Amino acid sequence: MGAGHSHAPTEHAAPTPQALAARKKANWILAAVLIPLTLLTLAAMATLWPSGSKEGITLASPYAAAPGVTFDTGKIQRVVTGSCMDGAQPGGQSDASGQVPAAGEGAQQGSECTFAFTEPDKGGNPVKVVINPDVAKSHGVKVGDNIRYLNLSKAQGASESQGTPAYVFVDFVRTLPIIFLAVLYAVVVIAVARWRGLRALIGLVGAYAVLVTFMLPGLVEGKPPLLLAMVGSTVIMIGVLYFAHGFSARTSTALLGTMFGLGITALLAAWATDAANLAGVGSHDAAALTNISDNISISGIILCGLIISGLGVLNDVTITQSSAVWELWELAPETSARQLFASAMRIGRDHIASTVYTIAFAYAGAALPVLILVMLYERPLGDALTSAELSEEVIRTLVGSVGLVLAIPVTTLIAVLVVKATGVKGPARKSAGTTAPGGIPAPAPDAVASDGVASDGVASGGGASGGGAAPQETRRGRRAAARG
Repeated sequence: MGAGHSHAPTEHAAPTPQALAARKKANWILAAVLIPLTLLTLAAMATLWPSGSKEGITLASPYAAAPGVTFDTGKIQRVVTGSCMDGAQPGGQSDASGQVPAAGEGAQQGSECTFAFTEPDKGGNPVKVVINPDVAKSHGVKVGDNIRYLNLSKAQGASESQGTPAYVFVDFVRTLPIIFLAVLYAVVVIAVARWRGLRALIGLVGAYAVLVTFMLPGLVEGKPPLLLAMVGSTVIMIGVLYFAHGFSARTSTALLGTMFGLGITALLAAWATDAANLAGVGSHDAAALTNISDNISISGIILCGLIISGLGVLNDVTITQSSAVWELWELAPETSARQLFASAMRIGRDHIASTVYTIAFAYAGAALPVLILVMLYERPLGDALTSAELSEEVIRTLVGSVGLVLAIPVTTLIAVLVVKATGVKGPARKSAGTTAPGGIPAPAPDAVASDGVASDGVASGGGASGGGAAPQETRRGRRAAARG
């Protein structure tokens, strides 16, 4: 074994003064961009903050009860069918709005209705609750279901002219299943992602706090929807990213890419809302909001919704691309910026394909009842996709997809520039002059990074174990190769 074949084990070198200076410069550049943007966003948020006034809003809550009328809950003990008049009490009682409810929509004397004998949660004898015909037909009720019902038995101002149901079904009580799923979700996230998962869940709560306290009241008061959506979404992304992933150049890079994608999405959403005349025509909820206040703009709400709906996926792709660049560089620190960008974009292209499917199928699932109606009506595909019922979902899919697709190369480019500026280069590669069996030149031990990956990004492993070797085993393999 010649002297030219012996090399000491190679590890990452300590940061040089030049590398430290470059890292500091890159961090200052990121801070110089993000700090003013953050301050500007917070100032805009303070300016747009809603007053909380509900002046000019005329809203009769469907959950408000008239004197003597209560919303009770209970568990179904028995389900029967019978004449719709069987559930009526002598002397009709008015409901919460002052109108007398029928046992079922369009129910006539002699028609059949479904009744559920329900044991009240507050105690007492079981009561006979009439089940809405649409619920009885589409889903039905069964023994053991927990329901919420309207108790009209003690209503004041009762009409003596007709009999009405004393107890009317309102909704199912879904508290326990939702709590179970929420706890299961939290446990799974924390078990897999640990503290980062917990921070992400807390960040999600903060994001919804911004939505409920800032964005929704702002829309009700007639604040500019585009500016409201941009400011609120940016605040959410700043909080969620840094809280879940920590303060680092990697997170800052993802945030810049997210802001870029958010801007593209907002511009496209603003144009599409106007060009496609998205006004919520035909929507019952939109009609209700229009009648509540003159300040509410349905097209503005749709615009805001187009922007908010893409936040989660946009955050996903940008943080993934930023992390991919850092991981690729750590595997092969001597990779050039061009090669690093190309490698990360290969990952990004796979992510683009899968994410486009994710968005499309998510919206298709949400619009499934409408899709079934379109199929049954046998409308032409072009007419269906551009109809008032589906056009909003189609535009939401397209706008969100364009924003996230363009955010991937921008995030990758920013990450490459930052990682090459802040990263510490490994030692120079030297040829060991050794040859493997068969005359194939063997890689010099210096060409292997401390994590067992050659400069071309291929795991070298040191021996038969290949890329699956643990770091300690990999270092032993490099030392063995260095000894000859």
